[in-house]
Amino acid sequence: MSTLITPSSRRQFLTLLGLSAVAVSCGSGGGGAAKDQTKTLRYQGWAGSVILPELAEDLGFLEDVKLKWVGNTISGPQDIQSAATGQVDFGGAFNGAVVKLAARKAPVTAVISYYGVDKSAYNGFYVLKDSPIRSARDLIGKKVGMNTLGAHSEAMLGIYLQRHGLSQADIKKAEPLVVPPVNTEQSLRQKQIQVGVLGDILRDKALQTGGIRPLFTDYQLLGDFSAGTYVLNDRFLKENPDTARTFVTGVARAIEWARATPRDEVIARQVEIVKKRGRNEGTAPLKYWKSFGVAETAGRITDKEFQLWIDWLAERGDIEKDQVKASDLYTNEFNAYSRKGKPSVAEPTSKSGS
Repeated sequence: MSTLITPSSRRQFLTLLGLSAVAVSCGSGGGGAAKDQTKTLRYQGWAGSVILPELAEDLGFLEDVKLKWVGNTISGPQDIQSAATGQVDFGGAFNGAVVKLAARKAPVTAVISYYGVDKSAYNGFYVLKDSPIRSARDLIGKKVGMNTLGAHSEAMLGIYLQRHGLSQADIKKAEPLVVPPVNTEQSLRQKQIQVGVLGDILRDKALQTGGIRPLFTDYQLLGDFSAGTYVLNDRFLKENPDTARTFVTGVARAIEWARATPRDEVIARQVEIVKKRGRNEGTAPLKYWKSFGVAETAGRITDKEFQLWIDWLAERGDIEKDQVKASDLYTNEFNAYSRKGKPSVAEPTSKSGS
């Protein structure tokens, strides 16, 4: 069992304002009576950052559902493992990590995309400006600092090396190391690692300081895509369908609110949230926030967001070919925002939600 890391456009937006009433009125087709369903969701946060559920709660989009922070994490795989074992009620991770967890028959279902990659929100693999590292082959034997193993950054590293012709044997000679995101820039500058993965606000802060350059980025590799999803335990979904619908739809509304709202206002709201929660965090890096990077409207999930990683993991030998089916990993049932941009009361009930 994982151990928690304790304290240390515009039209779409207007449409979303009416989603709460829809979410409450939608029937669940199962589960306990609404009055018996839990209204408090335990979760792990990220130090110095505001995650979408926190933003949704602050905006009032979660209505009577409350969040209970139980600590911070820097690992998506650890977060979703905690959701699978019931230590928290929801967790978020890179979709490849969700695939691997599902392959182990973990009782979780992805319910909404929460982060992605676009021209503003991306992760770069950075080296010092005077570094001799100029190509994929130069990474053989080098230390690459990233937030966790078995997730987004390690997958991007593997794809980059593979696309540049390195054999699996040579790919394994690049050395991914876990470095807390807030320490990555310092570790790179002190030459404790030769490559550091930096994203979003930490990336732009480091670039403003200068002295580093990108070797490659995940946006250069794959373009725009939703990269990670929140998962809920299957038992939780069965017993608390109305709470799940309120939560998922609230996060969907927060995604579209951030898309439709001027960037300065989104940043100001995040700064206010961090100050109010009193976790002894700095707010300066938040000024670099640009986007959550979610590709699909309101975080709705499609097969393609998992199939890429199913194929990649099978090719690596991490899972068996055809061991996992993309449509079995997620549902859009609890997201009241339809593909056409209108709230729907008749969402499909199949696990794929397609």
